[in-house]
Amino acid sequence: MQIIPYLFFNGNCAEALIFYEQVLGATIEDKMLGADMPPDPEFGVPEDKKNWIMHAKLKIGDDTIMASDNLMETSAQMDGASVMLNFSTANEAKAIYDKLADGADITMPWAATFWSAGFGTLRDKFGVRWMIGCDELPAEA
Repeated sequence: MQIIPYLFFNGNCAEALIFYEQVLGATIEDKMLGADMPPDPEFGVPEDKKNWIMHAKLKIGDDTIMASDNLMETSAQMDGASVMLNFSTANEAKAIYDKLADGADITMPWAATFWSAGFGTLRDKFGVRWMIGCDELPAEA
């Protein structure tokens, strides 16, 4: 079994994918537009959303995140869940935290904690909540 987060956006999925590709060193492996869907009289894609992302697969190392624009309605910002990124070192984690922080709402500034040499949380400019941490232990007091 795999657990794969699926993120929904409201017309800016393509922009988010490019941002995550740059920030996370990810690869967009698959991308289908609303216009790629076969015609369906009951489930037709609105004309103004034909260029929205119907489905995309973002490969980050050995892991995957899937994403799309919500073609049929508006998605609320992601509440009650976060995507956790965990790194070996605090330096690696902090570099990604800083990049994701561009235009983000910081919910927990990056800092050493009692369990880790660095941890922080934020809601990025696309509304996705991220938790970024590392396996590196905090310095002894």
